Amino acid sequence: MSASIPHSYRVGIDPADIDFMGHVNNASYLKWVQEAVISHWQRIAPAEAVATHLWVALKHEITYRKPTFLDDDVIATVLLEKVQGARAFYETVIRRGEDVLAEVKSSWCCLDAQTLRPARLAANVVDRFFPKD
Repeated sequence: MSASIPHSYRVGIDPADIDFMGHVNNASYLKWVQEAVISHWQRIAPAEAVATHLWVALKHEITYRKPTFLDDDVIATVLLEKVQGARAFYETVIRRGEDVLAEVKSSWCCLDAQTLRPARLAANVVDRFFPKD
């Protein structure tokens, strides 16, 4: 597969994200990754595919690099690495300017929105995420 289209997602930090140490709680990063990956799907997939498919996270592996604070300007950059059957594998890098705050590897399962059973995406949908040069 060729390289996928990266997707930038501006993260909104809420006061509820801040923990007792004065920085973003680790659990908030999972929320951000979920929002960013779903935003990526909704931006690139055709409307019909968005309406008929749902995504659930199967696994997240997070490497925390630096703390994040309430007033930080944070961007999550999402990159779809590959699609295998009903599974998709993503890398999301969360940054404050040039500083990498966290790196996340995640896997997701595509579901049919009606049956809630795993569903493979049509090749023409997957191809939208991996444009040919």
